[in-house]
Amino acid sequence: MNRFSLGSEDCDRRPSTAAIAALVGPSGMLIALTILGWWIDRPPGPLLALDLAAGALSLLLTPLMLWRPVATTAVLTVLAAVSSAATPPATIGALQVARRRRAPVAIGVAVAGIAAHAVRGVWRSNGGMSYGWWLALVTIGYGALLGWGAWAQAREALIRSLHDRARRAEAEQGRRVAEARMLERRKIAREMHDVLAHRLSLLATFAGAMEYRPDASPEQLSRAAGVVRDGVHQALDELREVISLLRDDDPPNGEGSRPQPVLADVPRLVEESRNAGTEVLLREAVDEPAEAPASVARTAYRVIQEGLTNARKHAAGQPVQVALRGGPGAGLEIDVRNALTPERAAPPGWSGGAGLVGLTERVHLAGGRLDHQVVSGEFRLHASIPWPA
Repeated sequence: MNRFSLGSEDCDRRPSTAAIAALVGPSGMLIALTILGWWIDRPPGPLLALDLAAGALSLLLTPLMLWRPVATTAVLTVLAAVSSAATPPATIGALQVARRRRAPVAIGVAVAGIAAHAVRGVWRSNGGMSYGWWLALVTIGYGALLGWGAWAQAREALIRSLHDRARRAEAEQGRRVAEARMLERRKIAREMHDVLAHRLSLLATFAGAMEYRPDASPEQLSRAAGVVRDGVHQALDELREVISLLRDDDPPNGEGSRPQPVLADVPRLVEESRNAGTEVLLREAVDEPAEAPASVARTAYRVIQEGLTNARKHAAGQPVQVALRGGPGAGLEIDVRNALTPERAAPPGWSGGAGLVGLTERVHLAGGRLDHQVVSGEFRLHASIPWPA
C-alpha cells in the first residue's frame, strides 16, 4: 500500500517531521512572495490586512494536507477566492489530492480551484492581464497539476507492484530451494536404501552359513566372520553418511558423497553375490560402457543390485541369470531371472511391495520401463532404459 490510503481521508501512518517541513517551508515562501509581489508597487490598503490574514491562515492549514488533503484543500480553495495569498497552498493541495486520491475526486478539487480563481478575478484585478487569458492560464496550471499527480500515483503503484513481485519471487525461490532439498534428500535416502539392503543381504547370507554349517572348518568360519565384521563396518559407515546428509541443510549435488556406480562396476557386484554363495551367470554385451550417461549407468546398476538382493532374500540357493546389453542410441536392456523355491510361488518382496514401487519409480525417472512376471516357476525382471546416441 501507499503511505496514504487512496480511499480514505485518514492517513495510514503519522507523517514524519521532514514531510511536514518539506510542505510548510515552500508554501510559506510562496505565500510571502505572493503578498510581496502584489503590494510592492501598491499603497497599503484594507485588502493588505485581508491578504496577510488569509496568508497566515493558509500557512497554518498547510500541514493538515498530510492528514486530510481533500478537506484542507477545499478550505484553502475558498480562501483563494478572496485572496491571492492562498493560491500557493491551494494549488499545492490540489497536487496532493491528485497524487493521493482517485481521479474523480482530484478533478472535482481542480474544478473548484478554477472556479475560486474565476470568482476572485471578477472582483480583484489580475495585474494588467486580461481576465480571459488569466483564467486560461489558471486552467492550464490546474490541468498540469492533475497530470503530475496522476503520473506520480501511477509511478508509486508501479513501484509497489515491483516490490510485491520481488517479494513473491523471493518467496517462490525459497519454496523451490526447499523442494529441491527435499527431493535431493529423497534421492539420497533411496540410493542409500539400495546400498544398505544389498550390504545387509550379503551379511545375512554369511551369517546364515555360519549358523547352519557349524561343522565348517575353523578357517572357513573365521573367514566368514571376517566378512561379516567388515560388512557391518561398511554398513555402519554408509548409515552414518546417509544420516549426516539428511540432517544437512545444504545437501551436496548428486546422490551422496561417495562415487556413483557405473556399468564397469556390474562385474564386481556380481562377484560379491557369488562370494556370498549365490550362483550368478552374467551375460554382458554393452557397446562403449564407459560412455553411458551417469543416470543410465546408475539406474542399470541399481536394477541389477535390487534383483540380486531379492533373489538372495526370497529364492536363496537358486541360480540367477543376469543379462545386460545395449549401447548408445539403442538403449539398455536389463534382464534378471531366478528360479523360485518350491515353498514360495512368488517373491513376497516383489508382489506389490515397496521394493518394486521404488525400483519402478527410479526407472521411470530415467525415462525407461520396468516389467516383472512369474513364468513357469521363474521370476523375471526386465528393464528398458533409453540411452541417447
